[in-house]
Amino acid sequence: MRREVIGQARGVVLEVGAGSGLNFALYVPKQVERVEAIEPDATMLRYAEARRAAAPVPITLTQAPAEALPFADETFDSVAATLVFCSVADPMQALREVRRVLKPGGALLLLEHVRAKGAFAGRVQDMVTPFTARLAGGCHWNRDTAAAVAGAGFQVTSLRQVRGGLQPGVILRATRP
Repeated sequence: MRREVIGQARGVVLEVGAGSGLNFALYVPKQVERVEAIEPDATMLRYAEARRAAAPVPITLTQAPAEALPFADETFDSVAATLVFCSVADPMQALREVRRVLKPGGALLLLEHVRAKGAFAGRVQDMVTPFTARLAGGCHWNRDTAAAVAGAGFQVTSLRQVRGGLQPGVILRATRP
C-alpha cells in the first residue's frame, strides 16, 4: 500500500511524518526531483537518517510538526503521508498547512487509518481510542480523514478502502484547486 501511494508522487515532494523513513526507498527517480521530509520526533529522525542515505532520490530531513510547516506557500508538487494523520495533534491545522505549501493542482497522497463505517464498530473505536492514543504513538484510529481533507478545501479525486472491520484504512488522492 505504501508503494502505491508513494509511487504517485511527482516533482518536488513533501513527506509529512516521515517516521523512520520507510517510504524513502519507494520514491521513483524518474518522477521525483527531491523530497523534503518532516518528522516532529527527534528519535524517529535518527532512524530515518540511515534510510535517507540509501534513498534513490535526494531527501532532506527536517524536525517540524505538520501543524507548522517551515516552507513557503505553493512550494510542492505533491504531498505524501502514510499512517500519519491519525496521530497528528491538530489534523485540520495540519491539512491547512499542507494546502498552503501545495501548488495549485498539486496532489495530496494519503494512506490512513480511518473511522469504521458501521455504528457498532465506530463506537468500539471511540471506546478504544483513548488507549490507542496513549499507547500507540498518538493514534486516533476513529478519525474521518477523508471528510477532514474535503473540509480543508481539497478536492478528493479518488478514495479506496483498503481494510475493514475495526481498523479500516483508505488510500486517498486529493488535489488543491
